[in-house]
Amino acid sequence: MNCFNDMNIRQKIGKYKRWVIKIGSALLTDEGRGLDKSAIKNWVAQIANLYQHNVELVLVSSGAVAEGMIRLKWKHRPHALYKLQAAAAVGQMGMVQTYESFFQQHGLHTAQILLTHEDLVNRQRYLNARSTLRTLISLGVIPVVNENDTVTTEEIRFGDNDTLAGLVANLIEADLLVILTDQEGLYEHDPRIEPTATLIEEGYAGDPRLEAMAGETGGVLGRGGMLTKLRAATHAARSGTATLIASGKEPDVLLRIATGDKLGTLLLPAQAPLAARKQWLASHLKIRGRLYLDEGAVKVLRHFGKSLLAIGVIHAEGEFIRGEIVVCVSPNGQEIAYGLVNYNADETQKILGVPTDKIEEILGYVDEPELIHRDNLVLV
Repeated sequence: MNCFNDMNIRQKIGKYKRWVIKIGSALLTDEGRGLDKSAIKNWVAQIANLYQHNVELVLVSSGAVAEGMIRLKWKHRPHALYKLQAAAAVGQMGMVQTYESFFQQHGLHTAQILLTHEDLVNRQRYLNARSTLRTLISLGVIPVVNENDTVTTEEIRFGDNDTLAGLVANLIEADLLVILTDQEGLYEHDPRIEPTATLIEEGYAGDPRLEAMAGETGGVLGRGGMLTKLRAATHAARSGTATLIASGKEPDVLLRIATGDKLGTLLLPAQAPLAARKQWLASHLKIRGRLYLDEGAVKVLRHFGKSLLAIGVIHAEGEFIRGEIVVCVSPNGQEIAYGLVNYNADETQKILGVPTDKIEEILGYVDEPELIHRDNLVLV
């Protein structure tokens, strides 16, 4: 599947100046045998080489839970959240020590950044995280980002570091997101089952045909599978970031990507980047409610960029307050937009299908004429 007319698209990667690099648990821990320090040393050397060529870099690293399991001599990933948190707390120590020691050999400082979904849900904390990462980059420091597994709960964790990497790409408006995995890239079929499966070399982020090819199942050590990597590419594309999914086992993989070698699966953004505020809206994974729209409202949102009015909503679900995130759903069940709702759940139920000029008559007041203003709404 090659959908690009520009045959030099790979060579353009060498001109990308801001990268997010994500390395998965299976690679970092040699399939659960413990931190693969030889491999990590090699990736760090490549990152240092890119840095010397004026590439700005953020590293998103999995492996804390897996390393903690090794140190605690656990053979199976636990299901209990408190055990995962304990493993992450233990494993994080080894990861930080390893990265710091190898980067110091190249005269580079590192900084550990631990994020939860709450850091991105809250607008102020989102901006703080963005400012911190950008400041570290400007100081020539390599940020090492991980999910804060030691304090997250089932409701707020990202679910996998692929998703986290896509959101970090939004935070710093990266040019390129590189996801290193134990597979060569995305195949039309699972190569572990069908060895003759064809590698997808190029495509567009968010293409539903690609998601149909990806499997749902992640590895034993990590939570992500190929599907989460495609969804990370979709997140990254909202800030205009291209994504490359490639094998971390390839020799000098990062340097070869920078020189235009045809490795892995390259996914380009299909649309222009969103404005910063709408990137923040689109990054939300914590949805408080669902609004089911009629066909007319779907058309208005999709094709005319208008606000959502109460008259276009036929059903509402969830307990939400004014200013929280809700998802807009088409009559056939497809999610089409996220937005900040102007009325709470009880108020929304009372004005469903009601013209704007009747809201005051029903509620006794009008906070806003729109249920969701177009400035607070982003298509997905």
